[in-house]
Amino acid sequence: MRILVVIAHPNPASFNHALAASAASALRVQGHEVLVQDLYAEGFDPLMPAAEFAKDALLPPDVARRCAELTAADGLIIVHPNWWGQPPAVLKGWIDRVVRPGVAYEFRLRADGKPGPVGLLKLQTALILNTGNTPLETERAVYGDPLEGLWKKCFCGMCGIPRAERLYFTSVIVSTPDQRARWLGEAAAAATTLFPRG
Repeated sequence: MRILVVIAHPNPASFNHALAASAASALRVQGHEVLVQDLYAEGFDPLMPAAEFAKDALLPPDVARRCAELTAADGLIIVHPNWWGQPPAVLKGWIDRVVRPGVAYEFRLRADGKPGPVGLLKLQTALILNTGNTPLETERAVYGDPLEGLWKKCFCGMCGIPRAERLYFTSVIVSTPDQRARWLGEAAAAATTLFPRG
């Protein structure tokens, strides 16, 4: 399988990068082809200019390449921290510019005459790895866990990805080396379970 890993954290020494590396390494051991898009390290520009807005716009080579890598993927892993209940801006810009109509989804009229999204991606599974410092129970009770809705309902729902799993590692700021080692193992195990050897 061809697995695309998208990571959005500015510090290459971050635990986010360690999670991405752990998942990618486990997948390579299983014989999968793993492609990594490290958005900060690659200097991805999250701002979508007006010229790219149209569905049939001529895309810059970097954006066109990322679109092609997404459509070619059999599986997707997204790794990012929870910043104010949202992904970092660079990842939101990746969604805006890469996960675009005509590439990842399109709107069509449904049987009831109302428009609705139809997913275009061939990938069947997405794994989201998030880090944060808010306890999960607080994230859910106080804030409604907005990342859960963003990734599982909005992103995967719009793109027609039938299976979405999300792991939330918290609280990173007070975690011990042993805890982080266990989390890295969980990320690797989730990746190998969701994307088994062909």
